[in-house]
Amino acid sequence: MDLTGQQLNDYRVLRRLGRGAMAEVYLAEQASLARQVALKVLSPDLASDSSYVDRFQHEARAAAALVHAGIVQIYEVGRSNGYHYIAQEYVPGRNVGELIDRHGRLEPALTLDVLRQVASALLKAAERGIVHRDIKPENVMIARSGDVKVADFGLARVDQPEGVKLTQVGVTMGTPLYMSPEQIEGKPVDARSDIYSLGVTAYHMLSGEPPFRGETPLAVAVQHLNSKAPPLMDARPDAPSGLARLVDRMIAKKPGDRPESPITLLAELRSLAKQAAEQGWGEGPENWSIAEMLTVGGDSEATAQLGRMMRQATEVNRRPRPWRRVVALVGVAAVVGGVLAAAGRPTPLLAGIEQEPVEKPDVLRQIFHAKMVGASEEAWLAVERNFPEADPYYHYLADQNLVGLYLRRQRYEDAIRLCQRLAQAGDKYPEFQRFGEAGVVVCEVTRGNRREAESALAQFPMSDGVEKLRETAPQMATMFLQARRELLSLE
Repeated sequence: MDLTGQQLNDYRVLRRLGRGAMAEVYLAEQASLARQVALKVLSPDLASDSSYVDRFQHEARAAAALVHAGIVQIYEVGRSNGYHYIAQEYVPGRNVGELIDRHGRLEPALTLDVLRQVASALLKAAERGIVHRDIKPENVMIARSGDVKVADFGLARVDQPEGVKLTQVGVTMGTPLYMSPEQIEGKPVDARSDIYSLGVTAYHMLSGEPPFRGETPLAVAVQHLNSKAPPLMDARPDAPSGLARLVDRMIAKKPGDRPESPITLLAELRSLAKQAAEQGWGEGPENWSIAEMLTVGGDSEATAQLGRMMRQATEVNRRPRPWRRVVALVGVAAVVGGVLAAAGRPTPLLAGIEQEPVEKPDVLRQIFHAKMVGASEEAWLAVERNFPEADPYYHYLADQNLVGLYLRRQRYEDAIRLCQRLAQAGDKYPEFQRFGEAGVVVCEVTRGNRREAESALAQFPMSDGVEKLRETAPQMATMFLQARRELLSLE
């Protein structure tokens, strides 16, 4: 079947994205909210079987119970014109399987980042008593922003009422290349089974091949049960030894020999991230989210930073603000925050892939589109190019987002140019002025230009500028203070 061009309730089907054993996935436009979604439609030949319909709806319930940045979100489950569908978050980008097919072996830094973000998602699932059961490269999505999202909870096990056996449809279903021994045998599974599958995925990422191969799914399954995987260092001699040892432990045959839970795995990954920064092959944990650092017992600075942010948010909420200033603060926090957070990460493999720019009829819709696209330089440039007479606030907002984009792509000259423009925003737009002044310091310190950085720092009003920056752009405030510390340590 091909539903392209059809209307399913609120969704206009645009094009097919892929096909699975149970369903086809389409890109669709949700008319009421003017957003793109991924529409998973149950195959018509299965829709007449109530057990498949029940399992299809079970997938939606399992995933909808999980609200987490690292999990593809479910919006709606419905039926239209005889088709059963799930509307879910659309993640523009590539899955890890596609990256392996294109690039072969992937870099240890990227593997470490994927492990961290998937482990965080599995922790959320474990808290709700949910086991994914089908972690594999194709179900690990990397958005153009570099964010990782886990997809397809179709095999997820959740607590079910007595007598309800939905998982009979696929009690040992999954993908044999990545399935844990206990799942293959049909034994009870817990989060350690997902850790095994994630370990096999990491092994595949680093070596370019999964640890076991066979001519049939049964042949692969038998190896998972009975054969010890070759040590990762044999398959990838240049892999960091700490990372290789962790992956080898994740794919241990006995569940008790693996990290015992996602939170344990996250703690080990945090220690590994510190080693990665010291050894120069990856990013340290300073770019982890506050929630992740606190979950694994992060340092006191993370706790203190969270406390400061909460106090500042409370103080900001107490102050009466004109409507336009409220919009400004919300725009800076929601639109810019995600871009700057991503700027601190290594440049993802997808950084150079741009969505085709779309011209919108007014400046607000153009900004909304640019926010949704995320990694498209053209979408943000179109804000001023297409709407030169718009309020300068919107032009500054676009510039601010472009700064984050350029920082992530290490285009420091472009970032400095825009920061200098923002620094001239004046008293009418102090949030942009402070952002620009701080951004120049960050860029010059990153480029190693000490004299220029010191000159820019001398222009920044530390007395009230940092507080203003923390109110409107906390990620930039953190980057600025770190750059300042590095600069002062050179004196």
